[in-house]
Amino acid sequence: MTNAHEFIDEAVKNNDVVLFMKGTADFPQCGFSGQVVQILNYLGVDFKDVNVLADDDVRQGIKDYTQWPTIPQLYVKGVFLGGADIVREMFQQGELQQHFSASGVPTNGKTLA
Repeated sequence: MTNAHEFIDEAVKNNDVVLFMKGTADFPQCGFSGQVVQILNYLGVDFKDVNVLADDDVRQGIKDYTQWPTIPQLYVKGVFLGGADIVREMFQQGELQQHFSASGVPTNGKTLA
C-alpha cells in the first residue's frame, strides 16, 4: 500500500464527507470542483477538501482508488458518490439531499428552488 493510498483511505474513512478536488474549497482551481463546492456550501454540508494539485501521488492515487478517471470525487461516509456531473444531477433531483439525510449527514434543509 502506498503512502498516497493510505492517506486517501484515512481521509475517506475518517471524515463524513470528503471532496477530492482541484484547488481548495476557498479557492477551487477548476469549474467542476467549484460546482461541487457550491452545491455542498448551498446545502450547508461540512466537508473536508483535499487539493489533488498539491500532490501528484494523491492526484493519481484517487483515480486508482475508485477506478474513476476524473476529479472532483465526492465521498460520503466512506462511499464514493460520484463526480461533478453525478453530484449536480443528484442535487437537481433532490437525491443528494436525501442521500445526506439517509447517511446521517446534517444539512441546512435547503432544496433547489
